[in-house]
Order: sequence, then structure tokens, then C-alpha cells
Amino acid sequence: MRHGLEIACGGGTLTVAELVALGELAERSGWDGVFLEDYLVHHAGDEPHTWDPWLVLAAVAGRTERVRLGTTVTALPRRRPAKLAREVLTLDHLSQGRARVAVGVGDPADRGLAAFGEPTDLKTRAAMLDEGLDLLVGLLGGEPVTHHGVHYRAEGVALRPAPVQSPRVPVWVGGSTQAKAVLRRAARADGIVPYKLTDTDGWSDFTPDEVADLVAALPDRRADGQPFDVAVGGRRRRPDERVERTYLTQLAAAGATWWLEYVPAGDPAAMRAAVARGPLR
Repeated sequence: MRHGLEIACGGGTLTVAELVALGELAERSGWDGVFLEDYLVHHAGDEPHTWDPWLVLAAVAGRTERVRLGTTVTALPRRRPAKLAREVLTLDHLSQGRARVAVGVGDPADRGLAAFGEPTDLKTRAAMLDEGLDLLVGLLGGEPVTHHGVHYRAEGVALRPAPVQSPRVPVWVGGSTQAKAVLRRAARADGIVPYKLTDTDGWSDFTPDEVADLVAALPDRRADGQPFDVAVGGRRRRPDERVERTYLTQLAAAGATWWLEYVPAGDPAAMRAAVARGPLR
């Protein structure tokens, strides 16, 4: 099981230089992946600093050699799939094959939807995600794509050069596993970033048995023949590292391929410390 970081793309007065430095530090500290949130307006604070994840990841790509780079999660309904595909393909070449992208319907609390006139109706966003996912997956393979849909069109167009990764840049689908559509969409892609609906007061982890059930319900392999990715996590590390390490060992045995540890926006020194301590192997 690989260990990645989910890092806030903004909040408070976080600077873009600090964010890039965290990506560099992640590689030096032994992390396997750096995944940024994707918001136009970050969810924390009144008028928080917010940074574009793809530009930040491009800068990190030029200063690292090993760590995988991507987002968790990009709201595809507020993006043009072709423009997103071009950005991801560019990152794939900048990083020499370390890019990936996770997509979803978008956070219902995302202020960047209503503020800029984007659709907020869940049914509409879900339809755009379903259609946009097919187009994105096709374009990330570098072959000609023809698509005539309600929301998007493509007329035999290929985005070249082809990706470094073959047959395409991996695509993950994020969302609550309590929505059956999330599993259906993920099965058309290369991985899943699952979570539970947070309708309670506290965070709820997936149990190892739940992860095993999730793994059994999804494809065995990605399009490139590698194991289908199940990227579990999305929270900060427990204070009791012995308990945390035991839990992660159980997740790996259940079939999880990634554990994603969250680094929220905050004091820059605290963020650096969370990254510098490295993963719990």
C-alpha cells in the first residue's frame, strides 16, 4: 500500500511558495504521492488564499523525481473535460509519467459553484460527471475521440503528444460509497477515492471489512494492468501512532492500494511538521 498526502490548496494566508515547498518536502520525507484539493474558493475562512492545484503540481513536478502528483478531488462538472485533459497530459510529461487525476460531482458546500454561476443541482452535476468522465478518459489516452452528448462534444480529436503512461493517465473517481453511482463510475476508470457521508458529528473511518467489500465490488485491474486503485483516508493522523499503524496494516491486507493522510491549512510550521514526519509504514 502506498502512502500519500492530501494537502489543502488554500485556507488562511497559505502562500503558493509554501505549498510548493510542501510538495518537495513530501518526496524527501518518503511519501509516495501528493494530492491537492481543487477549489476556486477554498472552503475554510471568509476570503481565504486559494491556489490552482495544476500550476502548483507543475512546479512540484520540476523539483521532484519520484512522488506521484494529482488532485483529490476535481469537480469535473465545473471544468471543460478537454481543458482538464490538456492540463493533466501536460503534467504527465512534466513529471515523466507521475500524474493522475481524481474527479467527482463536487463538494455541495463549494462556494465556487454558485458564486460563478455553475450548476448546483445535484442531478445536473451528476449527469455532467457521467458524460464528462467518458470524454476525459478517452482524451487522456491520446487517441482520437468522437463524442456527441448533451453537455459536451468532440469531433474525432486527439490530444497529442500521447501520455507518458500507457494506455492513459490514471483516472480516479471520488465520492460517497453510499451512492451506488460512485461505484458504477469508478468501475469505468482506474481507481476510487471513497468516503462516507459525514452526516454525523465525527469522522467515520472505513473498517477493513468495508474496504474488502469495496475491493470485491470493483475491477481487479486498471487499464494498464496494475491493481485497481482504492485510495482510502482523507483525515489527519491519529495521535496514537501504534493504533494508526495497526489500522493501516489491516487496510493493506483488505486490499487498499493507497492511504491518504490529510494536511489541513494552518500554521506553516505545523504543516511542514506533518509532512516531514513521513508516512507510517
